[in-house]
Amino acid sequence: MELSSSHTRLGVVLASDGSADEIEGVLNPGIARDRSGTLLMYPRVVAEGNVSRIGLAKGDERDGTVTFERVGHVLEPKAPYELRDGGHGCEDARVTFVPRLDAFVMAYTAFGEAGPRIALALSDDGYSWRRLGLVEFLDNALNGRDNKDAAFFPEPVLSPAGVLSFAFYHRPMLPGSVNGQTPIPVILALDPSQRETMHLAYVPVAHVERDLSTLCKAHESVEVLGVDRRWGWLKNGAGTPPVRTAGGWLSFFHAVDATERDGHPALLYRAGIVVHDIERPHKIVYRSPYPVLGPVTPDERFGIVDDVVFPTGLDVRSDGSYDVYYGAADAKISLARFNIGFEIEAPSDRKTIECEATI
Repeated sequence: MELSSSHTRLGVVLASDGSADEIEGVLNPGIARDRSGTLLMYPRVVAEGNVSRIGLAKGDERDGTVTFERVGHVLEPKAPYELRDGGHGCEDARVTFVPRLDAFVMAYTAFGEAGPRIALALSDDGYSWRRLGLVEFLDNALNGRDNKDAAFFPEPVLSPAGVLSFAFYHRPMLPGSVNGQTPIPVILALDPSQRETMHLAYVPVAHVERDLSTLCKAHESVEVLGVDRRWGWLKNGAGTPPVRTAGGWLSFFHAVDATERDGHPALLYRAGIVVHDIERPHKIVYRSPYPVLGPVTPDERFGIVDDVVFPTGLDVRSDGSYDVYYGAADAKISLARFNIGFEIEAPSDRKTIECEATI
């Protein structure tokens, strides 16, 4: 399969209002639509001392322009696994409506004393949320590792073992990281197979339908996207929750390279597209051979962390285009609108749509 894309940057859609609750940034939002179709955003809002909350904002769409109005917070750090000295909280929500559960599922990073871990919350309407707790893996070695970037698939799929399962992305992290980052020389000294990459975890549907709390119990986990010398050589991880397309499950992921800034090595975060097999998503049918979005504008180049484009929210518009919401330089939330075409070959069919991909 081949894929082509073009996009238009629509600029910053939400930034800090200067209040104490947002003084250290507004970034990395989840995106969903409520049951009436209203666009909802779940930004990470960071208060002084690196205390993160999950906010809520409602979208207003007029003449192709999207604006957001703050509503409040949906999750504040209260659970023991969300609290620690030196900065804590609820970070980087990804939100998926799962029809089989008739519920919205939020996967977020809970930053407590043990370090960053994946936590889940559920909602019936997208506005009021209840915690399910921390994710636990059947492979106990994963439970001792920092873990981030979780996002659920909207429909059940088959695991590598052939079990009908709810699947979610995650990124097991390297030991010894500082504030979620491993020094660049340490990463480069590692064999590429040991670097941080996108994984998929699976929860058997039959278990969850008997007991909803078992959505936090992952039975299988497998790496699905190794690092690539062409770009994203240091590490990669999930970005947006996937959506069903003609070519398979499509998602925007992030990947990281080393660059130089002021004479010192620094990280460069860019975004690409990955497409998974519709039935067995551990099989990759397409991966961007180059970034489709990278830091270019001042808002993306300079901020809390320079040179960061970090996609976390995806909205499929009624005209078939894709709105990608992303953290810009770990300080603001920006929006890019993508048109994507697939070239699919089948025994009796060939469909081609051509577009141009640019960073």
